[in-house]
Amino acid sequence: MREKVLIVDDIELNREILAVALGDEYEVLQASDGVQTIEILKTDSEGITAMLLDLIMPNVDGYAVLDYMREHGLLERIPVIVISAESARDVEVKCLEMGVTDFIRKPFDSVTVRRRVKNTAELFMYKNHLEDKVRLQTRELEEKNKLFQAQAEQIRETNEKIVDVLGTVVEYRNLESGEHIKRVKEFTNILAEKAAEKYPEYGLTPEKIAVIVAASPLHDIGKIAIKDSVLLKPGRLTDEEFEYMKTHTTKGCEILTQIAGTWSEEYEKISYEICRHHHERYDGKGYPDGLAGEDIPISAQLVSIADVYDALVSDRVYKKAIEKGKAYQMILDGECGTFSPRLIECFKESRQEFEELVCRYEMNKENQI
Repeated sequence: MREKVLIVDDIELNREILAVALGDEYEVLQASDGVQTIEILKTDSEGITAMLLDLIMPNVDGYAVLDYMREHGLLERIPVIVISAESARDVEVKCLEMGVTDFIRKPFDSVTVRRRVKNTAELFMYKNHLEDKVRLQTRELEEKNKLFQAQAEQIRETNEKIVDVLGTVVEYRNLESGEHIKRVKEFTNILAEKAAEKYPEYGLTPEKIAVIVAASPLHDIGKIAIKDSVLLKPGRLTDEEFEYMKTHTTKGCEILTQIAGTWSEEYEKISYEICRHHHERYDGKGYPDGLAGEDIPISAQLVSIADVYDALVSDRVYKKAIEKGKAYQMILDGECGTFSPRLIECFKESRQEFEELVCRYEMNKENQI
């Protein structure tokens, strides 16, 4: 099927001259005014390769046709070459501003018109082909992006399930209710969001905070490898037992190393940091590596404060829960080790949220009794 060219002119002779010039290469459609032109566009716009348009016509003129085409997005797909007796420069400028591709003045030369139509039609066909290809590729990319997002969400859910299962094992092993995990996650989240707000240099984006919070239950995963006589001892540990208990940090990392590759690299990295370094202290007096200051990963620093606070305000096999205000002051006074001054400021500003969280869990516990 040949490509179609629409010739619009109220003078029949002009239409016939153009039809003869183009008829051997194109199927020619003709319209004598704007009304006929718009009707053809309504029914056959997809098949028109180019349009030759006169401006001055009875009833509906060429400008009205251009307005219609612009309103319906047709000028983007159908090149319009105006053929007019108008000689004023501003008329040509106006047409070009309206979206016309080319402007030929009457009287016209048939050979010139033929060549311009051919060049314009080929240019637009190439342009439209590229645009269609881009649209197709865009749709394909959007579909692939949706698939990648779904896969990323599935990976995230898998990561969190692995963490939750491992964390729950520790809680059962430690004879605790499992609420310690939930509370530490919430305390960590509160503190991390405050740190992100006050100290953007930490780089705590919402995405990184989510991973830190999700990985926080693994801080004590190494306690799986600690024997019951030490882990569940109700009284004070001896120096030898305490040194043995401290190995839960490195033993936990050994466990995490064994399951490397089953979850995302970011989860592995942050989980390892938290597991190994949540007992490091800002003054370098923590363990297992004696890291000091900002050498301690921020993930471990956040979980460390959350873990210490929850340990203070919760019942353990070796002690009863400490009152919230006293626990708060103990951390500020350094009775539980030295923490980052910046994070202590965040802890101070988060005191109300921490204590409200403790109260909420206490109420839930009473309601279950």
